[in-house]
Amino acid sequence: MLSEQRKFQILNAVKEKGSITNSELKELLDASESTIRRDITELDREGKLIKVFGGAISVNETESFEELSMQQKSVINLDEKKIIGELAATQIKPGDCVYIDSGTSTGFLVDAVSEKEAVYVTNAVAHAKNLVLRGFKVFLIGGELKETTEAIIGETAILSLQKYHFSVGFFGTNGISLKRGFTTPDIREATMKKVAIQCTAPQRRFILADHEKFGLISTVKFADIGDAIIVTDAKPAEKYANSLKLILPEQADEPK
Repeated sequence: MLSEQRKFQILNAVKEKGSITNSELKELLDASESTIRRDITELDREGKLIKVFGGAISVNETESFEELSMQQKSVINLDEKKIIGELAATQIKPGDCVYIDSGTSTGFLVDAVSEKEAVYVTNAVAHAKNLVLRGFKVFLIGGELKETTEAIIGETAILSLQKYHFSVGFFGTNGISLKRGFTTPDIREATMKKVAIQCTAPQRRFILADHEKFGLISTVKFADIGDAIIVTDAKPAEKYANSLKLILPEQADEPK
């Protein structure tokens, strides 16, 4: 099927249903998921639909996004997340007090961490366990455990966070928008991210996001677009590349 034919069918499906997932389109069009994502990205740039995490919605549709579980997220863009994690790990220096947000992207950072002369603080049980078993000094934020993302959240966790000053911090996001900033589906996790970012040195706040997160908007904003440096696997569209602070794989060997 030609690209224009696929796009026509995608637009018809979105118009009819209001929203649709990549999986549904893959079955409908008998095309690969990478092809579907590329078509959706092009249609989003043309202003014909709105690209969201895992699919698309009508330009007239109210934004409301369901959050994926850790298990669902763990199989998405694995190679890209590994590149991002390894790149982000190079930003950790001896003597740092490091905050690591919960999530699968930051999980790949945890796998890549090698700096033993640093202290690590996280609100993710899995990240804390991974680090401590490998001999790193770790503090786990206390509070309510959220089942779907395995993140520590809530008032107790926020009070604990506010006691810290992090020299460097790493955060996940569900969407990156020039107009709406960094967003995530859950207001409780958004609050955790917002507080942790405020407790981190301004010049060393890093958002870990694969290239598909650019242009996506989730439910709750937790930071402005200029509040952090984005570590990503590939150069995004020109409008983002020209407006944002980015760290890309080709910059890995540049002096910090």
